[in-house]
Amino acid sequence: MTEQPSSGAPRQAERAPLPTKALETSAENPWPVRVLSSKILDYIARMPSVWVEGQIVSLNAHNSSNTAWVTLRDTDVDMSMTVTLPKRMLNGLASIGEGAHVVVQGKPEYWVKRGTLQLSGRSIRAIGVGDLLARVEQLKRVLAAEGLFDRERKRPLPFLPHRVGLICAPRAKAHDDVLVNARDRWPEVAFEIREVAVQGPRCVDQVVTAIRDLDAHPDVDVIIVTRGGGAVEDLLPFSNEAMIRAAAAARTPIVSAIGHETDTPLLDLVADFRASTPTDAAKRVVPDVVHERGALSAARQRLRSVLRHRLDAEQHRLAALRSRPVLVDPTRILEVHTTALAEARERGRRSLSARVTGAHARIETLRTALRTLSPQATLDRGYAVLRTAAGDVVRSPDQVAVGEGLTGLLAQGRIHVVVSQDGEADEESVAVIGCES
Repeated sequence: MTEQPSSGAPRQAERAPLPTKALETSAENPWPVRVLSSKILDYIARMPSVWVEGQIVSLNAHNSSNTAWVTLRDTDVDMSMTVTLPKRMLNGLASIGEGAHVVVQGKPEYWVKRGTLQLSGRSIRAIGVGDLLARVEQLKRVLAAEGLFDRERKRPLPFLPHRVGLICAPRAKAHDDVLVNARDRWPEVAFEIREVAVQGPRCVDQVVTAIRDLDAHPDVDVIIVTRGGGAVEDLLPFSNEAMIRAAAAARTPIVSAIGHETDTPLLDLVADFRASTPTDAAKRVVPDVVHERGALSAARQRLRSVLRHRLDAEQHRLAALRSRPVLVDPTRILEVHTTALAEARERGRRSLSARVTGAHARIETLRTALRTLSPQATLDRGYAVLRTAAGDVVRSPDQVAVGEGLTGLLAQGRIHVVVSQDGEADEESVAVIGCES
């Protein structure tokens, strides 16, 4: 017999069967949290054990249980995971502590009630310095092949920076070395300081953040990344790929002053300038005001001396020019030309006069010859020249006929005559019928 619900209790609506796959869920038919958690648990439970590498950020092995809690962080990105280990695994491993690089073998575990994922460790090993340095060398070859260390990428340091960005550890000797030496050289220098962890698990994140912050600062002209000397493993963060790429991407020139002169982290290779020590970085970034003023005074003195020498030389040249006769008496230069012009004018006058005289003599000679040969001379002696109406000169009586009119050309004037018959001489004769003077 089926039990009937009481009349006062609400009747629940019948639900559809839960989906078996995630793709079958919907807003109308979702999974409850317990179902999703159980499926995640089932999936992770099927995963085999895995080896994981990271850096220990925190280590809690002093609790009352037999379990040590380790926070393992990725060395390149800000991501971490909790690892549980039996305390007995840490016995005899003095090199394993906060900041150590380790590899852990473990089985992923999912805690359903908290919805968290952790790794249940079964073995842990410290990564030796030799292995870390080998990885640095491999990274160095990769970055060099990409051109991040090329000399063409290096930017020149500003001669007089408006503000210097400084990345260093708080209350560190490197901090004082940079500030004291920089202000000894130039008391007015301004700094924008970012105090960060320079070793340990937080070093990479904090230095990268500081580089990006100072690179975005509008007044910072150069960035110094510095820390004092230390063990090889303490300087390894400055060979981290994330830090190297952040420095390569910066638009502001970067000076690397890490450790001692013999230390060469990869940051030294990507930086625009490598300083051997923090003190050297301060000297390279900030000019020595006393030295620069001395050099400026010396340059000013050399310039004054050169200018004075040049002025003296030009003054001597000007005096020599002014002492020349042509400048003492500017008209003297015209005297030679004036004399030559007068002589040329006189030669022209004489030549023209001679030409005119010769031409006049030739004209007189021609005139005399013309007068001698001219018919006018004959006429002047009383002779006349008879011309026919056609203008022909009459030389014989045969040229004219009786009654024909002729013109007689005299020394002064003309006469008109007519040919007539002379009875006594039986010859033709002329009779004057008119004259012209």
